[in-house]
Amino acid sequence: MSESLRMQEIEKERVFDEPLLPEADEAATDGVLGTVLRQLARSHESYGELVWRKFRRSKVAIVGGLIVLALFIMAIFADFFSPYDPVALNMRDAFTPPTRIHFIDSAGKFHFQPFVYKRVQKLNADMTSTWVDDVTVRYPINFFVRSWEYKLFGLIPTDWHLFGAAGDAKIFLLGTDRFGRDIFGRSCMAGRISLTMALFGTLISVFVGAIVGVFSGYYGGGIDNWTQRFVEFVQSFPQLPLWMALAAVIPITWDQFAVFVTMSFIFALLSWTLLAREVRGKVLALRETDFVLAAKEMGASDSRIMFQHLLPNTFSHIIVVLTLTIPTIILAESFLSFLGIGIQEPLVSWGTMMRDAQTIQTLGFNPWIASSVFFIVAAVLGFNFLGDGLRDAADPYSND
Repeated sequence: MSESLRMQEIEKERVFDEPLLPEADEAATDGVLGTVLRQLARSHESYGELVWRKFRRSKVAIVGGLIVLALFIMAIFADFFSPYDPVALNMRDAFTPPTRIHFIDSAGKFHFQPFVYKRVQKLNADMTSTWVDDVTVRYPINFFVRSWEYKLFGLIPTDWHLFGAAGDAKIFLLGTDRFGRDIFGRSCMAGRISLTMALFGTLISVFVGAIVGVFSGYYGGGIDNWTQRFVEFVQSFPQLPLWMALAAVIPITWDQFAVFVTMSFIFALLSWTLLAREVRGKVLALRETDFVLAAKEMGASDSRIMFQHLLPNTFSHIIVVLTLTIPTIILAESFLSFLGIGIQEPLVSWGTMMRDAQTIQTLGFNPWIASSVFFIVAAVLGFNFLGDGLRDAADPYSND
C-alpha cells in the first residue's frame, strides 16, 4: 500500500473514533477529512433540513423570498400602508407628482425626523401649471398615525396607518392619478387582485397537472400514451391569443367575484401541461422502486400508492413549478388588463393601473402614472429568484 493511501486510511479511522458535532464547519476542513465530516454531519439531517440548509446559502433566493414576502404584506395590509383612501376621488390633487421627502430644510439645517413641504400649483406664462414647494413651513412625517377609517381584514374597524404628514400637508410617495387617488395606496391594493389571481390560477394548474401527471406515469401503457397526446394537444394552442379570446367574451354584467374566478380558470387552462409532463417523468422513475413494490405486495390500492407514496415524492418539483408559474400569470393578467379585456373597474390590479399610461401625452407630462410597473417587475423578479433557489435546494444531494 502506498504512503498516501495509508495516510488516508489513518485519517478515516481517526475520524470515526473522534466524537463529531452535528453541524461541521465545511470551510475549516478539506480533503478526505472534510468529505467524511460533511457526510457524517448530513447523515443526521432530514430531507427538509437539507433543503433549508442549501436554500439559505443562496443569497439570490433569500432576496427573492423577501421581495415576495414584502409584496404580500403590502397587499394584505394595503389600507394600513395607505395614508389616504385609495378609492376616494379628490380632483384638486389630480396628477400631483411624487412628494419629496426632506431631511435638510431650506436653511441647510439637518433634521432627524423626515418632513415634507406643502405643495401649491403655480400658473406659468404659457398657461401651464407646475407644482412648487412652499418652504416657509415644515410638516414632519409621523408614523403610526390615525386617519381615514377602514376595516382590517374586512372585519375590524380601525383608523391606524403606518405614516402620514402633519397638519394640512399631504404626502404622495408615488404621486396621484387623474382622479387625485394615491398611486402608492392603489398599488398596494392592486396587489391583492394581481397576486391572489396569480396564486389561485397557479394552484388550479398545479392541482390539475399533478393529478394528470401521476395518473399517466403510474399506469403507463395505453393510458399514458393517450394522456400525453392530449397534453400535447393542449400545448399546441398559443397561450396569449387564447387568453385574449376567452377574456374578451366575459360578459360585462358579471359581478366582480365571478370575473375574478373566471379569469383565474382562464389562466390555469393552459398552464398545467408543463407540470403534468414533469410529474409524469418523476413517477415513471419511481414506480419500479422498492417502496412502491413493497406497497403493492402489502395490498395497497392504486390510489393509495399514487397519492400517498408517489405524489409526495414529487412535491419538490411541484413547489418549483408553482413559484415559476405565478410570475407568468401576473404578466398575462397585467397585459390583458392593460388592453382592457381583463380586470375591469371597480376592481383594481397592476394591469388596470397601467391602462392610465396608454397615451404618450399623459405619460410624457405625468410619468409617475406608470409607477405600478415597478411592482410588476418586483413580483416577477422575486418569484423567479425564489423559484431558482427552490429548484437548486430541491436536490440537496447534488454537489455544492
